[in-house]
Amino acid sequence: MGGSSPCASCKLLRRRCAKDCIFAPYFPPDDPYKFAIVHKVFGASNVSKMLKELSVHQRADAVRSLVYEASARMKDPIYGCVGVISYLEDQVSQLQMQLAVAQAEILWIQMQQAESSMANQQIIHAEDKSFVQHNSHTIVPQLMSFGSSSNVVREPLKRDRER
Repeated sequence: MGGSSPCASCKLLRRRCAKDCIFAPYFPPDDPYKFAIVHKVFGASNVSKMLKELSVHQRADAVRSLVYEASARMKDPIYGCVGVISYLEDQVSQLQMQLAVAQAEILWIQMQQAESSMANQQIIHAEDKSFVQHNSHTIVPQLMSFGSSSNVVREPLKRDRER
């Protein structure tokens, strides 16, 4: 960095931080842990080579990935972030199964409600039929004596009068 304080990598490696230090933009002096874990897992030389092979706009993402992988390796030295990915995939699979079970239960409840509703409609329809059969001898004659359409005085509609 050449300025006031060396970057975290130069500080850890106990060297002078040059103006064109490849680590300085990505490992600031106020976060020494970030470089320490990357250095422990990958080595400063390897990280330097990786960063030099990348274009400047890709380096920040690469450093974030290296820090994530190094952190995962510190927690799980054998599987690293692959262990985390595998665990998350298992969780997704379990949640998908739980969702499928919940959807099946909802469908079953909806079918039960539909069957119940149909049974209620059949009961009501049967009651209506029974009512009509028992009361048809009184209702039908009343309807028949109501009068035919020839007895009804027809008032012309306002619309018909205007034509």
